[in-house]
Amino acid sequence: MSNADTPPEVDVEPVTAWLSEHVAASGGEVVAPLAFEQIAGGRSNLTFHVTDAANRAWALRRPPTGNVLATAHDMGREHRVMSALAPTEVPVPTMVGLCDDVAVNGVPFYVMDWVEGTVVRNDTIAEGFDLETRRAMGVSVVENLAKIHQVDIDEVGLGDFAKREGYVERQLRRWKGQVDATDSPNNPVIDRAHAELSSRVPEQGTARLVHGDYRLDNTIVGDDGQVLAVLDWELTTLGDPLADLGAMLTYWSRPGDVVIALSAPPTLADGFIERDEVVSIYEDSIGASVGDVGFYHAFATWRLACILDGVVDRYRAGAMGEDGGFDPDEWAAQVAMLAETALDLMSAGPGGR
Repeated sequence: MSNADTPPEVDVEPVTAWLSEHVAASGGEVVAPLAFEQIAGGRSNLTFHVTDAANRAWALRRPPTGNVLATAHDMGREHRVMSALAPTEVPVPTMVGLCDDVAVNGVPFYVMDWVEGTVVRNDTIAEGFDLETRRAMGVSVVENLAKIHQVDIDEVGLGDFAKREGYVERQLRRWKGQVDATDSPNNPVIDRAHAELSSRVPEQGTARLVHGDYRLDNTIVGDDGQVLAVLDWELTTLGDPLADLGAMLTYWSRPGDVVIALSAPPTLADGFIERDEVVSIYEDSIGASVGDVGFYHAFATWRLACILDGVVDRYRAGAMGEDGGFDPDEWAAQVAMLAETALDLMSAGPGGR
């Protein structure tokens, strides 16, 4: 890779020296020069595919460009979680190391081994797998969520990672506060859903690791559909594990859904398991009933409405630059549908989904 092709987010020479030192510490070797290709990014953390002259590969994660508050905090959290999970049944990439010395690359970053497989980001990619493999993929994603929630947080050293109690209540306050700070026309329906949710928060059980953004496209799968690695741990915390299950149900879009939580989600493809199967497989995996899963599905749907409402508000305020074809009115309608769907899920009663 020529200098002209090198991403500006990577200072190649000092990063090469750092990586060489850390790979050598575990008995490996880096053969310069290194090539860096950005494979994911945006307003979230940036990910780069790193290869050396001997075709060995790693992944480098760093904060997004322009994040003036970037410290080792976010990078350190992701690195700490995946390092802690290494001896468990949860599939995570092997960590090479965390660099919190900003003199190396201007911001903290960490490097992990590259996991060869597929990130199934949309239904087009999903359709590249046969029907049987898509079903296996869905089952594996659910089973691995259960593995995350069965980790003993104290045993792996994550017992002090975050507050344990009141997760849903804290989330309800946080996102309601964001909506209250906007001039959204959807506030009344969001407020109604918030009031209903707040009045029916289930008692939280044992605090578990909560991934915070668990869905199919945040994993790497093999040709057989099995999950090889779970990625994107930047929102991880401790709390109610059923919040993860509810979020996965919200993102698990199926043909015929009125509201699609993601653009062209992979689970729209034929062959994937249905939402009721998601729940039953999860229950079988943890060996217990999840009870009122309808609440968590509604909560996650409401939270997504709040998140998108904030995006619409920032676009209308001109805080996100050119809209690139973004239609705030269309997205505002989606926000309203999500909030109404949350109310509908609540009215379905315990277990409604």
